[in-house]
Order: sequence, then structure tokens, then C-alpha cells
Amino acid sequence: MTTRHDPTPELPANPGEWQGSSLISQLVREAFSGFSSAPSATGVTDSVPRKVPSAPIPPLPRVDAIPASSSVLPPLWDPVSPYAVSHTDPVTQADPVAYVPESKFAPAYVPDRASYPLPSVDTFPFGEPRFTEGYEDRQNGDSAIAEHHTRLDSASNYYFLQQPEARQSDAVPPSVGPGASGKKAPASARVPAVETADNAPRDSVLTAFESRGVRRDFPALHQTVNGKPLIWLDNAATTQKPQSVIDITSSFYSRDNSNIHRAAHTLAARATDLFEGARDKLRDFIGAAHSREIVFLRGTTEAINLVANSFGQKFISSGDEILITEIEHHANIVPWQLLAKRTGAVLKVAPVDGNGTLLLDRFAALLGPRTKLVSVTQVANALGTINPIAEIIALSHARGVPVLVDAAQSAPHLPIDVRALDADFLVLSGHKIFGPTGIGILYAKEQWLEALPPWQGGGHMIKDVTFEHTVFQGPPEKFEAGTPDIAGAIGLGAAVDYINGVGIAEIAAFEHALLEYANEGLATVPGLRIIGTSPLKASVLSFVINGFEPDQVSRHLDKHGIATRSGHHCAQPALRHFGLETTVRASLAFYNTREDVDTFINALHLLPKR
Repeated sequence: MTTRHDPTPELPANPGEWQGSSLISQLVREAFSGFSSAPSATGVTDSVPRKVPSAPIPPLPRVDAIPASSSVLPPLWDPVSPYAVSHTDPVTQADPVAYVPESKFAPAYVPDRASYPLPSVDTFPFGEPRFTEGYEDRQNGDSAIAEHHTRLDSASNYYFLQQPEARQSDAVPPSVGPGASGKKAPASARVPAVETADNAPRDSVLTAFESRGVRRDFPALHQTVNGKPLIWLDNAATTQKPQSVIDITSSFYSRDNSNIHRAAHTLAARATDLFEGARDKLRDFIGAAHSREIVFLRGTTEAINLVANSFGQKFISSGDEILITEIEHHANIVPWQLLAKRTGAVLKVAPVDGNGTLLLDRFAALLGPRTKLVSVTQVANALGTINPIAEIIALSHARGVPVLVDAAQSAPHLPIDVRALDADFLVLSGHKIFGPTGIGILYAKEQWLEALPPWQGGGHMIKDVTFEHTVFQGPPEKFEAGTPDIAGAIGLGAAVDYINGVGIAEIAAFEHALLEYANEGLATVPGLRIIGTSPLKASVLSFVINGFEPDQVSRHLDKHGIATRSGHHCAQPALRHFGLETTVRASLAFYNTREDVDTFINALHLLPKR
């Protein structure tokens, strides 16, 4: 056995001193000797000059360049007939290769700092935009409505299935159904059969898309609820997140976390690059002309409130009119009511028919000399109705009225091109397009952002501050007071990358076919009535069943692992148009399959007999 020999401690110089005090002093000096130099994560003292690397993170594959299935997670259960299809790429016939990042902490894509302009404090001449010029060649109101009527039952190559570049900015695409003429459409109206460019049958469209196995990329879908595989049919409320969004958000907090725009250190540069890179991605996603037309906010609700406050402060006065439709989300009703109460303005509402289709001629009749703004949803969240946005904008602009488009429910399902539509404002939420919660955007034409005053004050949105006066930054910084949701914006950029990788046109075609498939299934359920049967719909199935409260139906479905929503869906006026207070709402996304729909329909057939 080895005996440990400790060195003999010094005896105290002062005989009256406690015998152990010198030993303690010696140990303390040794323990703290390492703190004499400046701390440094690299092992080099901070006083030594260091070169900041120009590319702190090695380049990695872009999310939109990876194979369709980027997750290494296996599916929760093997596909069954008719879903037993090959998971090879339908075009190349090659087996997909799982995407493995070079580093588990590295984001999938780090934009080059030089790829975007630094925030500018310069502003354009202040003034109110005018929209009465440039519309001479547009169709007048009467001919636009007539054209709208003639196309209702014609071609089924619907505009939302076309690539954005195929739509011209001055074209009026096919629109929604027969109610526009003021005549009530038949109650049996169904979603039209999908047709793609090559006239592929619906089942081929469904099989080809399902074979890509995109649901593998969504970890939340790989769980059981009440002993059943989770089927998420609550996508109109929020969507699940792909692994790439989860990874890049986690990566930001674990290696790039910093505030943006306000420091010269490496992490601030990384965070700024990622944040501004996300802005660029949103610009491209909606077809905006400039990144400075994209304002990051908490979501659709805050974006509408910003416009209501800033636009209302400058352009709305007593007796002016704001025009909305009968099927709006509360977030596109209440802000305008508050504005009207403050200013004495009037809120006008364009009606819909018995199918939930906007009566376009009635809408046009409500456009008057005092109309200052139109604010309208592109897809109704409670019904799924697709509003004829192109016609609405053309009619409004012909009278010099700007238009705000609520794209919260359309952005996950349909291609959006704000320049082709000529939209003045467009708003969307990140969590509805497979991104994080608490983040969204306001798009506005640059001249509007220049004209509108700031809504909130604080850091970052200022150029110079004295106690007497403040000079504001130009857009978009003027509307981004304080520290933004940096991680949320980066995650939203990754979500856009993922959608682009799948293909928004492919998503639109698949979901339209799946909606048609689900409609046929619901028709077999005794006592079930679909609420909202406009000929053009997107991914929403709102219904009631005789003898059952909507909450009872949703609870029953939850026992089968199926997530739906029951209630008024923040659209009480829309449901009251049908004499209802609540419905069950099942809403689809591109990670849903025919198997999900079959399980959903079968569960409805298992409701207890009454």
C-alpha cells in the first residue's frame, strides 16, 4: 500500500497565529493563480489580436436542395394498400439519401453576408401613394364581374395550381363560384375534380406525392395519442414543424445566439446574416420586389393591427369606409372596429352566398368614394373558401383603393405572387407555414412603408434621438422596434426552404386532390353536413353531424388519435351566416395522406348511434 506524503506546511512566523492559517493562504494563492490572465474561450488572451474568420461556419447544403425526405427517422408504421408505394424519387427513380448535417449544431444554410444589402437609414420622399394611375388598361368594374361570372363553371386549371410566373399581373384569373351572380348555388356543390397540366388522374397525383414520404420529416407525427398513431388534422390552427426547422432554431441558440445589427463581434455578424437571410427568403417566397418590403412581426394579427394603426392614423377620418367580407377571421374584423370607434369611420361588410362564396357584384357595389381600404382574406379559415383576390384587387385599384390580403390560410397551400396580384399589403403567420410560433410578416409596397408612420417606438427603429425630436430609420426597420424574434425569423426562413424543396405548386395540386378525396368520404357519413361548399376551396372541411355537438365529435376523434378543432374558429360572423355557433373543422396539410383520411372517416362512422 502506497502511503501519500504531503509536503510539510510552513510554520507560522508569528507563534500566536493559528497553525493552519498559512496552509490555507498558500492553497488560496495556488487556486487563484489561474485567474491572473484574461479569460478566453480560445485559450489565447483577449489582449492578443485575433482575426475574425470571414466564414465562421462552413457552407452546408441548402435545405431546398436536399432530397424530399430529409429526416433519418423511420415511419411510425409501414404503409398499407393502397399506400404501399416505392419511396424512390418518382422522377429519377433513385433512392433518397438521408440528409445528415456536417455538424449537429450547424444550421442547414448560412447565407453569405454579402448577399443582402445592409439595413439602410435613407428614406424616400414622404408622400401618399396613389393608385389611380396605371389602371387605364384594366377591365372596368362591370366587365371584370362579367368575366368572373363566365369562368365559374369552365376550366378547372385553377389559377392557384399554376406557377406564379404563369400568371400575369393584369390578368383576372378564374375565380369562385356561382354565388357571385347573386343566385344561390346548389347545395350539392362539390370541390371540382383536379386536373394537372398532363391531365394525370387524381389517384396518380396522390400516389406520386405520397411516395415522397414527407411525413418522415415531421417528428411530432411519429407518436401515439390515446394508443393510436397521431393524425394531425388541425393544420388551420397550426402546423407541425419539419426537423430542419427544429434543427436550425436549436442551432441558433446553441452556437449563434446574439442580438443583431448592433455589434462588431462574430456572433452578432452570424445572427444578423441568418436573420436578414430569412428576410430574403420571405421576399422570394411571396414574390416581393425588395427585402425592405418585408417587416418581421409576431404574426398575422399584429401585422393587421400595425396597418390599422399606422394607416388609420394618417389616412382614415370620420365618415371614411373600410371594406371587409363576411367570412373574415376575427383578427381581420376587430382591429378595424377599434379603428372605426376611434376615428368615426364606417366598417362595411361584403356578403357571401349560401355556399360561403363572395358575391363579387355586391362587393363592387360597396366600393364607394369614401372607401379608403379593403382588407380581405384569401382563404377563409372556417370554411376554406378561396376568395377571388385578383378581381378584388383590380376592382379596388380601379377606384384608387388599396387592398390588404390576409394570407394566413393561403400561404401554406397556394402559390403567392404579390407583384402578379398587385397587392398593397399582405400578411401571414410563420406557424401556419410549418415555422415557429410568434413570428410572421407584413409585406407592403415600399411607397406605403415610406408613407406610414411608425406604430411602436424603441431601439433599432431610430436614426437619431434627442429629447426634442426623433428621426426614424427607413423601412423595414422603422416598424421593427426592439429586439425581434431572431430565432423565430431564422426558423421561418428554414420553413420556407422546406416548402420550396417540396414545391408549392405540387403541394397545391396534391392537397386539392386530397380535399376532393376527403369530401367523397364525408358524403358517406350519415347526418353529416359540410359547412362551406364553395366550388373553390383549400384544405378546410368544416361540418356538423345531426345529433352530436361539435365538441363531442372532436373528443370522439381524439380517442382515435385524430386531432381536429371544434368551436367558432375565431370566425363567429362567418358561422352565424349558416345559423351556427360552432362546427367541427378538419384541415389538411401536405403531410396528410389518404390513409389519414380513411382513418378519419372510419372514426366518424364509429360515433355512437343515436
